[in-house]
Amino acid sequence: MSIEVSWFAALCDDDYEFLGVPDPALLSSFEHCGDIVRTAEAAGFDNILLPSGYSLGIDAVSFASVIAPSLDRMRLLVAVRCGELWPPQLARQLATLDQVLGGRLTVNIISSDRPGESLASEPRYQRTLEEMQILRNLLDRRTVEHHGDTYELDVEPPRTATVSGTCPPLYFGGLSEHAREVAAREADVYLMWPDTEPAVTELVTDMRARAERHGRSLRFGYRVHVIVRETEDEALAAAARLVSRLDDAVGDEIRSRSLDSASAGVRRQAELRDASGGDGFVEPNLWTGIGRARSGCGAAIVGDPDQVRAKIERYVELGIDAFIFSGYPHRDEAERFGRLVLPHLDHAPLVI
Repeated sequence: MSIEVSWFAALCDDDYEFLGVPDPALLSSFEHCGDIVRTAEAAGFDNILLPSGYSLGIDAVSFASVIAPSLDRMRLLVAVRCGELWPPQLARQLATLDQVLGGRLTVNIISSDRPGESLASEPRYQRTLEEMQILRNLLDRRTVEHHGDTYELDVEPPRTATVSGTCPPLYFGGLSEHAREVAAREADVYLMWPDTEPAVTELVTDMRARAERHGRSLRFGYRVHVIVRETEDEALAAAARLVSRLDDAVGDEIRSRSLDSASAGVRRQAELRDASGGDGFVEPNLWTGIGRARSGCGAAIVGDPDQVRAKIERYVELGIDAFIFSGYPHRDEAERFGRLVLPHLDHAPLVI
């Protein structure tokens, strides 16, 4: 069975040679992020995540619309934060972007506070649920008569449609009870951050059961960093070098910047760091050192090409269908992964 293998474009000022030490050449810009995207396509990746933030970096949808015409085959996984746009306008925007991409758009739905807003978990996820329902119906070319807790609207689908005439695949993640229920009801791909193999197994089992209760099925995606080198010793040395100039106070400040810094998923990443040994490894080849300066995805697969591939294959055995990798600096690690690991994986874009 083939898996989808994606890379990560650092649109949110999250690119470093030394973690926590800003480098003007690696700050998010169209030129730098475009270079990452083009490198990923040349390396053979199936998709690439364009993350969305507010206080950091550049806008994902705007960037996607400009970079899309330069791509020949790779998909774009464009992150959108619920509540930032009126859903019918967002539906039209996404349909237009899918046309520019020739039908290769995928969407990462994010449930978070809007800038300047602090909303309790339940109403925030209710807003997310309603927005996903509205988007799916409009992009499936259905009239929407929606009367919910967050949105009240009666609207026809926009004239502009996706290439397929259907909603692009919706990728969505979250660990809280509310997040899991939203994913079970509306997501196509449930995304998770790094965790131990027993925890991944438990989460996949839980989410499959939840989806089945709603008469649905889910695919599963795994978002994780990677540090691969020709030998294990070289990979371990690269990991140590990455954090060699990191000040813990700077790391704390970086983690606090995100709108999602208090989420259940972020708390779980902190628990992994606390559970790791003195070398930062929470289990073989899964290193949590990156989480010292990152609020979200906070662990990396570290090893030589055979070790990295074996770890990926183990996750596939646990039920993972898609991977979103990243590494520092993002352009260089994309090229290296594309050369050392990707040719040895059976991979292709997910078919939903």
